Amino acid sequence: MFNIPHIKDSFSTFYSATYTQEYLYHCYREKDLPEAEKKSFENCYPFIYYLEHSQNYYNVGFNAPLAIKPMLLFYGMTQLLKACLLTIDCDYPHNTSVLAHGVSTRKRKKQSYDFLDDEVKVQKHGLFSHIGQVMFHVEQLEGNKYSMFHLLSLIPELSSLFMEYQKEPTCFKISTCLEDTFQFPNFVLDQYHMSQDRFCTYLQEKTGLPFKHLRNEGDCLMFYLDQQIDLNFCSPLMYHLYDQGYYFPFNRERIDYFPEILSHYLLLYNLSMISRYETEWWYELLHTYTSNDFPFISKFLSISGEKIPYLLSDFLENKKRLVI
Repeated sequence: MFNIPHIKDSFSTFYSATYTQEYLYHCYREKDLPEAEKKSFENCYPFIYYLEHSQNYYNVGFNAPLAIKPMLLFYGMTQLLKACLLTIDCDYPHNTSVLAHGVSTRKRKKQSYDFLDDEVKVQKHGLFSHIGQVMFHVEQLEGNKYSMFHLLSLIPELSSLFMEYQKEPTCFKISTCLEDTFQFPNFVLDQYHMSQDRFCTYLQEKTGLPFKHLRNEGDCLMFYLDQQIDLNFCSPLMYHLYDQGYYFPFNRERIDYFPEILSHYLLLYNLSMISRYETEWWYELLHTYTSNDFPFISKFLSISGEKIPYLLSDFLENKKRLVI
C-alpha cells in the first residue's frame, strides 16, 4: 500500500496568498471569466481559509471517537468542496440557496431501521446540486433518491465487505493506476448480456474514454487506453485508494455516471444527521453490534477520512496542470 499524504501536506502549497492568487487567476482566465484578476485577488484568502478550516476538521476527525466522526468528516469535506468551487465559480456563494446542504433524510427512524436500507433525497437548491452541476456536470439531481446500500456499493474499498456480508460482488479489478492495459473477465459479457463488440462500444459510451479492444487472453478481454484517467471524472470506473487500481461495476444497474465524491457527500450527510439527531439508535449501533450496519459505517468513515482529501487534492492539482 502506498503512503497517503497527510492533509496538511496535500494542500500546503496553497498557503501562500501570492501563489494562490496566481493559481486562481489562471483558472478564471482559462474559463474566460470576467474580471479574472480582480476576482482572483478577492477569492485567494477565502480559498486558503476554506482549506485551513477543512484541515482543522480532518485533524480532529482522525483522532475523534467514532460517535462524532461523521460530523467532523462531513464539514471537513464541505470546506474542501467550497475551495474547489472557487476555482470554477468565482462568485461563490452568489446567493444563500447554495449555502444549504441540499439534501433531506427521514426525520424519525423506524423501529426496525436498517442504515443500508435508508435513503436520502436531493433538494432543488443547495450545495450538493451546485457541486454536482458546477464541478461534475451532473444535471437533474433534484428529487432523486439514493439508498445507502447503493452509495456504499460505489466505493471499491468496501467491495470485500459486500462479499463477506452480502455474498455478492459489487465490482471487480481491471487495472492498476500505472497500467494502460485493462483486463475485463469474460464473465462480464454474460453479466451484462452483451457480445464482445457491443461491450466494447458500451464501455466507450459509458466512460467517455477511447478504450480499444486488443485481444482475448485466457479468461480476460484485454483493452488498451492511451490516456491518463482523471480520478474524479472516471465514473463508472472506480479508483481504489489503497491498491491504486481501477474497478468496474459488477452489476449493470450501477453503471451510470455518478462521481464518487457525490456518494461520500450523501453518506456523510446522512451519518452526520443520525449522529446528531438519532442519538439513541446511534449509540445502540455503536455498542450492541446487532446488525451489519456497524462494519460498513466504521470502514466507510475510515476510508472517507483519507480518500476525500486525496481526491480533492488531485482535483486542484489537475487544474494546476491545465491552466498554469
